[in-house]
Amino acid sequence: MELRAIIVEDEANSREILRSYLGKYCEGVQLLGEAGNIEQGMALIQKHAPDIVFLDVEMPFGNAFDLLDQLPQRSFETIFVTAYNQYAMDALNHHAAYYLMKPINIDELVKAVEYVRAIKEKENALEGQVLKTKPIKAEGKITLPQQDGFQILDVGDIFFCKADDNYTEIYLERKKIVVSKTLKYFEDALQSYPFARIHKSYLVNVAEVVKYKKGKGGSVTLSNGKELSVSASKKAELLSYFQ
Repeated sequence: MELRAIIVEDEANSREILRSYLGKYCEGVQLLGEAGNIEQGMALIQKHAPDIVFLDVEMPFGNAFDLLDQLPQRSFETIFVTAYNQYAMDALNHHAAYYLMKPINIDELVKAVEYVRAIKEKENALEGQVLKTKPIKAEGKITLPQQDGFQILDVGDIFFCKADDNYTEIYLERKKIVVSKTLKYFEDALQSYPFARIHKSYLVNVAEVVKYKKGKGGSVTLSNGKELSVSASKKAELLSYFQ
């Protein structure tokens, strides 16, 4: 699949390096244009509707996050390219697919491009298809520790789990159970079942997913009507459950 790309970077030398690397090492990437500031970048995105935007963080008259905040609905994936690692958390919160540090490592660049390609190919392949998850249903039981013992719960009754610091909120069809365990604990405990970590805060029962929405990070809607955000870095894991 060919990927349509835009570079938004204020330094001409950095744009030249990235352009060269994409041409030499990343097959199937069509560079649609380059921008040196936020305003130019916005105009290119609106004109071309790219698949990938390579985005520097610090630029004149605003930064990368200012641009993304103006695009709450977007279909492209963002790959940050920056010399500053302190923006990693902000990048994650803005649903970045990948975070590359300058000077650019060619292997990491190729990996970032192929990650986006895999997401786009899977999204396109799933459109209009009759889907089934693997496995089709979560069958089994899990024990939930409590102060006076433990509660036994059918795994298939869980719609999703939500992180709350060192606690986890477990959502069933009509009630919520709070357990003094981290979300990572339940991610490990449910790894043999169709549960996907779609966000730093959410672990979902994939069998209950009824809708997937493309976007800045995307989202899923569960059979109970609950809509949950999907981090761009977690898309591939989620989509791998469908065939």
